[in-house]
Amino acid sequence: MATSLTTLVRGSSAILLILALTAVGVRTYLQSDAVSLRETGAGSHIIVYIKPKTGVQEIAQALREAGVIRSRWVFLALAYLQGSLTRLHAGEYEFERGMSILEILRKLETGRVITHQVTIPEGFTAQDIAKLLAGERLVDANRFKALAEDPRFVESLGIPSDTLEGYLFPDTYRLTRGMGEEEIFRIMVGRFRQAVPQDMDSRTQRLGLDLHAVVTLASLIEKEAKLDRERPLVAAVFYNRLQRNMPLQSDPTAVYGDPSPRRRITTSDLRRQTPYNTYLRAGLPPGPIANPGLASLMAALNPAQVTFLYFVAKKDGSHQFSRTLEQHAQAVRKYQAKSDGSGDSSL
Repeated sequence: MATSLTTLVRGSSAILLILALTAVGVRTYLQSDAVSLRETGAGSHIIVYIKPKTGVQEIAQALREAGVIRSRWVFLALAYLQGSLTRLHAGEYEFERGMSILEILRKLETGRVITHQVTIPEGFTAQDIAKLLAGERLVDANRFKALAEDPRFVESLGIPSDTLEGYLFPDTYRLTRGMGEEEIFRIMVGRFRQAVPQDMDSRTQRLGLDLHAVVTLASLIEKEAKLDRERPLVAAVFYNRLQRNMPLQSDPTAVYGDPSPRRRITTSDLRRQTPYNTYLRAGLPPGPIANPGLASLMAALNPAQVTFLYFVAKKDGSHQFSRTLEQHAQAVRKYQAKSDGSGDSSL
């Protein structure tokens, strides 16, 4: 009986050893086969986008179709033996020709995806940002614009407005494909909160405004001023006009929301019937007309202590500021003489 038991144990051990050696052999074969899959040819890099919630078999198929691997079955077998089946991450990857399957698996496991460095310029509208990010294949432009105007989503981000216009902070971002429009909005709004002064609320109250009004005013400053040194002066003109119940008459407000390509503002634009046109409606527009940078936000919080009520653009992008309508008329004749009937970028 003891002899039989010893024989059984020895037999079982032999079977386990054979199975272990077989597994090692298969792994070694697959690894060596993976090395043999190295390729050379035109184009040293291949970019593959793996959508979120993509299964491992679909990942293998995508890699096969892109020419990253030759055999999806070898890829799946080695992924199984490596314990990688449930550890592969979605995202946009750049693979070098000649990578082994082991190297490909490690890259997918660690999630070393491509990052896109995108700069959002000051004064871009949400529509401009949607077009820019869609061009980088980071968002769906229509969904981006729809979310930016979704009051429920805007409220979920703690923004005191019906839209995200004005709160998408202009900056340089490192974004990845597949992160989603919602996450990109959270990042941009988060950057806005980081950029503005910590005592923003108390500072807006001292000015007799709320946060939304200050951001709205900053967006007008952003669209009107090209030089940082002039932003506090432009802010002062708007504050002085608000205090006197004068229309702001800011040209960019007249064309906000116009889907046509950017062009010079004309006198017919100034007669457009929209809630944002400050030629036809008194006070601030109902919301920002662009996303202002930090310099414009700070100018809205710290207007210059001057009595100017007017400004007109010069040919070099600077402005001539005036206290009276007579002075302003002279400046317009001097700096904006024309005969084409177009707007004069002045107020």
